[in-house]
Amino acid sequence: MQIIEIYRSIQGESSFAGVPCIFVRLAACNLRCTWCDSEYTFSGGKKMSLEEVEQKVVKLASGGLVEITGGEPMLQERELVPLMDRLLELGYTLLLETSGERPLENVPAAVHKIVDVKCPGSGEGGTFRMSNLSALTAADEIKFVLADRADYEFARDFMQQHGLEHKAGNVLFSPAFAKSPSAERDASNCQLDPRVLAEWILQDGLNVRLGLQLHKFIWEPAAKGV
Repeated sequence: MQIIEIYRSIQGESSFAGVPCIFVRLAACNLRCTWCDSEYTFSGGKKMSLEEVEQKVVKLASGGLVEITGGEPMLQERELVPLMDRLLELGYTLLLETSGERPLENVPAAVHKIVDVKCPGSGEGGTFRMSNLSALTAADEIKFVLADRADYEFARDFMQQHGLEHKAGNVLFSPAFAKSPSAERDASNCQLDPRVLAEWILQDGLNVRLGLQLHKFIWEPAAKGV
């Protein structure tokens, strides 16, 4: 596997936000979102065997939460699925963060999938693989990253059209973060003001979770490996 980094921190997103978590960040991505904060994953990394990745995870913590992220981790599906099986056998709770562009039917059922639907403002709208809707369970989450009102309306309409709140355990609306943030650990770095987003959600009576990237409010927003 081509690995960018493996580290332990606080989970910053999803319904697991605030929980200590080991992050296994894989290299490579086939999308180029305008607001991407992990372009350093597009190339490079270190080749590691499944055994080496497993040993590193176990060294960081003998149990608890592990997130597989990227880049786009499903580009390495052949190696990733066996790794997830091994970590599940060891008793870890697994999260998979994925763009929604790659097929997900081979992901082990016990893995909590956090699946993006790219909005128009990402520059990658229309890349979501619609067949992935049938792979969702009540343990999974669908995430929309929103840069403006147009993105919000797209996410609202997509959610309602496809009944997402009945297909997944959580639907997340998250404001996009500035690509080159200041050092300030506050909402001034959000492209869409979280308060404005909260007001839209309340006005429309949506049953969604407003998500903030918690780690960017704990540490300096541009910091890596946290």
